[in-house]
Amino acid sequence: MDSKKLAHLCRELADNKKAEDILVLDMRKLSSVTDYFVIASGSSEPHLRAIAEEIIDRLKEDTGLSPRARDGTVQAGWVVLDFFDVIVHVMRTEVRTRYDLESLWGDAPRVNAKVRAPKPDAGSPKRRGRRVKSRS
Repeated sequence: MDSKKLAHLCRELADNKKAEDILVLDMRKLSSVTDYFVIASGSSEPHLRAIAEEIIDRLKEDTGLSPRARDGTVQAGWVVLDFFDVIVHVMRTEVRTRYDLESLWGDAPRVNAKVRAPKPDAGSPKRRGRRVKSRS
């Protein structure tokens, strides 16, 4: 799988588990270590675990890919998944703020998310017809 597609897939999988502030950095011109960083925040140890496991499990199921290395712990507030061309950082918000990878790699271009159509809100009725101006 091409590294850009893998980075987008990791972003999508993190989003599946409601990761916050998901960011993809294009590292190709800045680092010989990896092509992309995916950085995502979680609010608690169970949230970090769910995000990391979603990425690991779904990539294994859907593509046969497994991280070549995994470092950090949810207890430490930072898990790193190394897929060689893509490195995923899943961090608690306060840990992410402390290490500030976005500023450290500030020269790396940010990769925009693929635009997806918004999901209809199941709880609200569909609006049909035209809008009616209120008379004041």
